[in-house]
Amino acid sequence: MAKKNIHVVPQGNQWAVKPEGSKEPVSKHRTQGAAEDAGRQLARKNESELVIHRPNGQIRDKDSYGNDPNPPKDTKH
Repeated sequence: MAKKNIHVVPQGNQWAVKPEGSKEPVSKHRTQGAAEDAGRQLARKNESELVIHRPNGQIRDKDSYGNDPNPPKDTKH
């Protein structure tokens, strides 16, 4: 079974951490930073990818925490 990506998305005036394809969030947070931290922990635990969205819904950033046999060079870290 494929591992689900974890998304940090705006939801009303809060930020939600949602597994891909899920209608309900795992958690809600007041700030995007807090949601990113929670999403990062979940992505590490599940060895999946964290996808961070902008307030308008566009994807802002991605981080992979899985076992990628051919990873791209990480220019951010």
